[in-house]
Amino acid sequence: MNIRLRVQQLVVLTSLFIFSAALQAQDFSRSQPGRLGFDPERIDHLDSMLQSYVDQGEIAGSVTLILRNGRIAYSDAKGMQDIETGTPMAQDSIFRIASQTKAIISTAIMILHERGQLKISDPLSNYFPAWADAKVGVINDEGELELEGLNRPIFLRDLLTHTSGIGYGNWIGGNPTLLSAWGDAGFNGWYFASEEVPIGELITQMAALPQFAQPGQQWIYGYNLDILGGIIEVASGRPLNEFLADEIFTPLGMDDTQFYLPQEKADRLATVYQGKAGGGIEPAPQVGSIFGQGDYVNGPRTTFSGGAGLLSTASDYAKFLQMTLNGGQLNGARILSPKTVALMVTDHIATIGFNPGEGMGLGFSVLKDLGARGTPGSVGEYGWGGAYHSTYWVDPVENIVVVYLSQILSPNPGLDDFDKLRAGLYASLIESNLD
Repeated sequence: MNIRLRVQQLVVLTSLFIFSAALQAQDFSRSQPGRLGFDPERIDHLDSMLQSYVDQGEIAGSVTLILRNGRIAYSDAKGMQDIETGTPMAQDSIFRIASQTKAIISTAIMILHERGQLKISDPLSNYFPAWADAKVGVINDEGELELEGLNRPIFLRDLLTHTSGIGYGNWIGGNPTLLSAWGDAGFNGWYFASEEVPIGELITQMAALPQFAQPGQQWIYGYNLDILGGIIEVASGRPLNEFLADEIFTPLGMDDTQFYLPQEKADRLATVYQGKAGGGIEPAPQVGSIFGQGDYVNGPRTTFSGGAGLLSTASDYAKFLQMTLNGGQLNGARILSPKTVALMVTDHIATIGFNPGEGMGLGFSVLKDLGARGTPGSVGEYGWGGAYHSTYWVDPVENIVVVYLSQILSPNPGLDDFDKLRAGLYASLIESNLD
């Protein structure tokens, strides 16, 4: 085995096992930043930086939560949940977390994998037979679309790592001819809250469309986790929303995480904004699409979008991430084994490639080379984000969880809050764990 790769794996495993033993109870109680190894003055600089994006009108508001050792080192709600109504952002404001849904679905798949109800080496066609006859679209020298059969089956692990060849219907960089075929079939977004048919029907429809690549050959961001959501329903015999509630949300105390919002919580849902010509922001349209407020409150509540459909809070999502950092458990609730979590946060696509310095695990990106990526962090760090402008990461070396949520589409050019949050956090971290 490559020595460097082995060292990286040992870093992740060691961190998971050490802190799994130490953190048997997580109440997310607040600690003084200095007791957790942060410089209080530098944390103040981080706070001022985050406030500046609201003051400059680049975002309406945000909620940030930073944990170390399962204790709150920093948390704050800034700006407005809704500018027009004058509703301030609160730490329990509810956000559309979009692709942050993917890590939760990946976790659900691994629960079933551990129980032997499926294997991540299973072909997709075991659960949706139409995929056995799926075709890949190829553009010939004359610019015409040709179809070719799959070189091998699409496996569940391909779906988990976005190497199945399945894209989004509006995939940036996709061939226009293929995108047109998907768009004409109604697949021109990345969530299904507006649909009135079950996800299983949509998955079968996707199988008849020309795929973007052969399985295992490219990293292509697409409907992979939506398909896995349908597989969870088939393998478990339960609706996806019920499975997630029973197996993840209720055990972890994620009381504000769901696909569709109950009416009594509607006043806590943050408004989606978008950049406008000439600068500044404005509310996104009230339409049932990914480019508006979405159908999370008044939609048909039929289709559960495993790739981008969940609503959540910073605290709820931090509980989920702390569970992974603890090696699969939180407050006595065991969701996964430490070995399964380690498998999820290991690069699975080294031969295919990904972003500089990063690999792709089962539901997360994984940091492999700090210098190649060029931003602060630790080897073994894992995370992702969402299309409504949210991000998160877990640093198992420093035992840190970061959740940053906002709600803006097509943000102003140059919006760099993610990078400055990361830089400010690690600039504030000056000592090893003290509390």
